[in-house]
Amino acid sequence: MKVVVVGAGVLGTGVARALAVAGAEVLLLDRRGAGAGTTSTTFAWTNANRKLDPAYHRLNVAGMTEHAELARQLPGPPSYFPSGALHWANSASAPWLADNVDRLSALGYPVRWVERDEATRIAGALRIPADAVSFAHFPTEGYVLPDRLPANLLTDAERHGATFAIGEVVAVGDGPAGVSVTLAGGEVHEADRVVLATGRWSERLAAGAGIDLPMLTDVEPGSPSIGLLGYVRAPGIDLRCVVHSPMLNLRPAADGHTVVQALDLNAAVDPADPPAPDGPIARTIARRLSALLPDHAPAPEIDLRVGFRSLPADGHTIAGYASPRVYCLVSHSGVTLGPLLGRLVATELVTGRGEDLLDAFRPTRFAGRRRADFEADQHATRLGEQ
Repeated sequence: MKVVVVGAGVLGTGVARALAVAGAEVLLLDRRGAGAGTTSTTFAWTNANRKLDPAYHRLNVAGMTEHAELARQLPGPPSYFPSGALHWANSASAPWLADNVDRLSALGYPVRWVERDEATRIAGALRIPADAVSFAHFPTEGYVLPDRLPANLLTDAERHGATFAIGEVVAVGDGPAGVSVTLAGGEVHEADRVVLATGRWSERLAAGAGIDLPMLTDVEPGSPSIGLLGYVRAPGIDLRCVVHSPMLNLRPAADGHTVVQALDLNAAVDPADPPAPDGPIARTIARRLSALLPDHAPAPEIDLRVGFRSLPADGHTIAGYASPRVYCLVSHSGVTLGPLLGRLVATELVTGRGEDLLDAFRPTRFAGRRRADFEADQHATRLGEQ
């Protein structure tokens, strides 16, 4: 079987690797490089924390387990870190955190309350504010380094015989003569199957093949598809896990660096006029980070990057055939689910048998429903928060 995988983010490289391991002939295409699109601007927190739909929660729990298994197989520097995650709340957010802990405990999801002293040991060298009143530890959560994981997946895919090429796919065709992709330069690649794993660009490519793939693609200020990340160059922070606080989220990055996220500021971000490094948004993030650093720490130096989330219209993963030979794979939880979806999708393609974990996420669920209904649900439930 010959498969063309379009998109070399965490989903595309995961599928390409799993297909190559299964013995398929694989061509992986991307217009820029491995992990250069949506994957490069993700907070990269592995979790099943706010996955309210039961099927989606189960899928993400399985995705967390898959990361640990894959980490033992992949070459290259470590890219997955089961660090755990710490959430703390002030008096305003404490009821929300308590409800979330109760809900997850009822599902059997590992979580426990901890006292301030233990929370400080778990987090590392952070100064927990005096107004923090409750602390929850999620020991099975973690993070990945999104610049490393796709590269490691690609290396292993090529080791198993996959071919990677830079090329912009401008058309996908699935007709009586077979399935093919056409590149911007006119080159055509034919295959037995095509996998579209192009993140927020999937809707446009699918439409060219006559496939309606409902996604949230609005990039106006206030859209849930817009995210902002801060990359802390200095000072180095001894951060030992993912941290969620009322005003700032943090995760470790490579070489002692840190990635920060202030979700409440996303609505003010205009991709057409990105926040200036010395502008009000940058100053607010720096001020919030300074409040969490030890006394006498130097002023933070932070690079800001605007990202665009890959958001199916209902917030949940899309995985399945949208035409006889075109398989669509899109997920807002790509970092958590990448290794698992890679294996499950490869199994479906190679064997022709459906995987039960993916049954709730077929693109056919959109048939006969109005796009506006999904978009209203998405904004109401804030599925794009992370």
